[in-house]
Amino acid sequence: MTRDIGTGAIKLGYNTGYWGSGPPAGALEAIVEAERLGFDSVWTAEAYGSDAVSPLAWWGAHTSHLRLGTAVIQMSARTPAATAMAAMSLDHLSDGRFILGLGASGPQVVEGWYGQHYPRPLARTREYVQIVRDIIRREVPIDHHGEFFHMPLTAEQGGTGLGKPLKSTIHPRRKEIPIFLGAEGPKNVALAAEICDGWLPLFFSPKDDAHYRRCLAEGFAAAGDPGKAERFEVASTAYIIPGDDAEQCADFVRPFVALYAGGMGARDVNFHFEVFARMGWEEVALKVQDLYLQGKKQEAAASIPLAMVEDVALVGPPAKIKDEMQRWKETCITTFLVSGPQQMLAQYADMILG
Repeated sequence: MTRDIGTGAIKLGYNTGYWGSGPPAGALEAIVEAERLGFDSVWTAEAYGSDAVSPLAWWGAHTSHLRLGTAVIQMSARTPAATAMAAMSLDHLSDGRFILGLGASGPQVVEGWYGQHYPRPLARTREYVQIVRDIIRREVPIDHHGEFFHMPLTAEQGGTGLGKPLKSTIHPRRKEIPIFLGAEGPKNVALAAEICDGWLPLFFSPKDDAHYRRCLAEGFAAAGDPGKAERFEVASTAYIIPGDDAEQCADFVRPFVALYAGGMGARDVNFHFEVFARMGWEEVALKVQDLYLQGKKQEAAASIPLAMVEDVALVGPPAKIKDEMQRWKETCITTFLVSGPQQMLAQYADMILG
């Protein structure tokens, strides 16, 4: 068994995701049940509708032990200062339970929804994370002039020239709030290991575990911290659909895979597509993309074979899932993030931890 990243037992997290037309029904009850069952964390998300911070504060107020994470806050939605302010505020309100999960998103959302520049996301992420950490540490007023961010803005950069370096008015509850990075590409995964405290995969596959371990090892080496790998967390979304028929269970996952591999991004810039291509599914992913971009969403989902779903999800009879789960537990994942109704949480816990 290979388990050299992270320490301790595998943990469980409950992922509420981002909203559709409104708040997900039964989310609060499921979160309360997750805490009762001993889950470690609860997570929110955002796309271009609901935000990740407000629901986490509301739902987190009904818990006392669950860690509260964003998976993820989109960096283009907020300045580094606004993100740091939210992180410090939630960390105080939750008595030190907050995890700041960040992600770059993609050009369609960054430029289309937020009206921000997308190029060079890795360099932008590095600078963004550093500013957030400096604000939270509150050691000196922020006087940062990098490639992407200027604090304070000077007259030469279009400002009035009246800005001055500032420190947060509030003292952080913790000077080091954990920062996780949502990442899929090799360089971004390595960056997560170098500058962050955790990694948030979206479509993880055990068959790619060795590849991801190499990426993480590269980042750990760049960080120059010998003990970082033992502290680092990998909190991965886990798609688990139990049922008598694996094909029918896979039907619940296929539309989601089709959306991300085929429609979530431009034809030539889709990081989710690249994940499946690396797994060996490029030909299928190209077909899915073609169909999806033609508006044939159902056909796109139907073209995804069971084996492709099984690379990133656990579907079928509970005995099959528990048997396959052993392979997942041997990967670098330290926390499995599950979704679903309240009544499924105990079954998920049994399948993963039993």
